[in-house]
Amino acid sequence: MECRVLSIQSHVVRGYVGNKSASFPLQVLGFEVDSINSVQFSNHTGYSHWKGQVLTADELHVLYEGIKLNNVHHYDYVLTGYTRDTSFLEMVVDIVQELKRANPNLVYVCDPVLGDHGSMYVPQNLYPVYKNKVVPVADIITPNQFEAELLTGKNISTQKDAVEVMDLLHAMGPDTVVITSSDLPPRLGDRFLVSLGSQRHVRPDGSRTTQRVRIEVPKVDAVFVGTGDLFAAMLLAWTHHHPNDLKTACEKTFSVMHHVIQRTISFAHELAGPGRRPSPPQLELRMVQSKADIEDPAIVTEATIIS
Repeated sequence: MECRVLSIQSHVVRGYVGNKSASFPLQVLGFEVDSINSVQFSNHTGYSHWKGQVLTADELHVLYEGIKLNNVHHYDYVLTGYTRDTSFLEMVVDIVQELKRANPNLVYVCDPVLGDHGSMYVPQNLYPVYKNKVVPVADIITPNQFEAELLTGKNISTQKDAVEVMDLLHAMGPDTVVITSSDLPPRLGDRFLVSLGSQRHVRPDGSRTTQRVRIEVPKVDAVFVGTGDLFAAMLLAWTHHHPNDLKTACEKTFSVMHHVIQRTISFAHELAGPGRRPSPPQLELRMVQSKADIEDPAIVTEATIIS
């Protein structure tokens, strides 16, 4: 059965971010990907220079209308990431709602990009749109700790807090929540990061059950761009291939991330030379070279079930 994703994200000519980070991995895992590019830039904005164009909400609507007029607007998934514009985000919500009316089983995967480490890096007026309009129509969300706290108004200082925050996010709409990174103390030592996930299921008898997992992933001393977009795409893929098994889906998702990042950092250091910090072009994700790991990742990080 063909599975089709509408991915509304940024595009770069050179490198991997947004749709460039999501499309290839989804395609090698068997998904048809229809891309709408929210921006078209020469490269990501971490470089010294960048040029390009930004798609407006009206232009997004025009593209969607074209798909609709040809009656090819039947999707199994919608995937979205970083945006800086409230009207664009509201148009995305309208499109998702319309697509869900056409296919009630459609799954909307959203990375609610708001900020990190205590500060927002999108305009403040996006916050209420995410909280009141986007998250309620999303099915899978991938916030970091800061974003999860911001959306729920509750701080996370213990694992119990994190579980309560994930439950609050469930109550807002999404059945699957993965907090991609947190400041919780890792059991494996300070070279690791703690991530947590929670997935609600409805049993055949109509009752609800929730699976919660904790996963500790190795830290890498480098700044990558496009990893969040790759993560959301891989979570979409592996929750599709392992429905109702968040533990396996997370293990495969985080293992893909590990392989891609390790390959990237090794290559970047090789290019930079001894004692030199790699530059943004050198740290572009080694995506094509990681094809085999994306398709069948060796599991390098195990999730534990938590209550």
